[in-house]
Amino acid sequence: MVGQSDAMSLLRTRVDAVAQRRCTVLIEGETGTGKELVARHIHMDSHRAAGPFVPVDCSTLPQTLFESQMFGHVKGAFTGAQHSTLGFVRSADGGTLFLDEIGELPLAAQAKLLRCIQERIVVPVGASKPIGVDVRIIAATHRNLRAMADGGTFREDLYYRIDVVKIKTPPLRDRVGDISSLVRHFVTELAELYDEPGKRVGPGVIEALIRHDWPGNVRELSNAIEHAFIFNSGEELLAENLPNTVTSGRSGTPRAERGVSPLAQVESELIARALRAANGNQSKASQLIGIERHRLRRKIARYGLESLTRPKSI
Repeated sequence: MVGQSDAMSLLRTRVDAVAQRRCTVLIEGETGTGKELVARHIHMDSHRAAGPFVPVDCSTLPQTLFESQMFGHVKGAFTGAQHSTLGFVRSADGGTLFLDEIGELPLAAQAKLLRCIQERIVVPVGASKPIGVDVRIIAATHRNLRAMADGGTFREDLYYRIDVVKIKTPPLRDRVGDISSLVRHFVTELAELYDEPGKRVGPGVIEALIRHDWPGNVRELSNAIEHAFIFNSGEELLAENLPNTVTSGRSGTPRAERGVSPLAQVESELIARALRAANGNQSKASQLIGIERHRLRRKIARYGLESLTRPKSI
């Protein structure tokens, strides 16, 4: 988990706190914020690290095969069942079962999952006797499960079973100060992946990235850096190599076509984001943006952003 922002420091603290306990964990966060990465860190820092980590994408489980895929089946249980299978739950025995996007499960599947979580048993399709399992449950969702439970689209009893300890993954817009570190991390990874020399991050790249809204969060940033890496032929990553959807705005439409504010407002928004990322520290904010501190002070006064700065110690 890359980054030193307050949001990431808090996330690490919470991951450390739950890793050594066997409690069920619910990870909430927007798409692309690294929920599976957090789950893997919890597993690897726990006493179950030597056991399996089994991720399950609940949004892709067909309802007709849910029981077989989740709980396994015995040979001959149905047409085509030529061999017995363990299923996801028993495959995670002694380790961690990660139920990603649990909010996408239909109600019938939720009821079957509830019994497994409550009693720590599974009954494979075609079997008559339950089998005990020792698994830690970590669930994740980008949805508001509490609201879904109130609306009848998510079982309330299952909600209370998985909502024991809650961790929220921060969106990238709340950790803008981590963008520079993330970019360097992705560039290093890409150089290794493609077996190519690393690239320097050129001027204007971080500034362009900070201006973007990042609706796809860290996953979108990773994709943007890979795009720039691939289409860059030199030793320096340039802002012009970034995708148009990043350099022109959230919707991918050029700012002028969207009727977006003039340069002054864009600059004001950039400085405001940098100040929030730096927790009001003007020296850190000036480093993020890449301008001298005295120029930053003048711009803060010009745009009326004094409330975002950290008061001086007396």
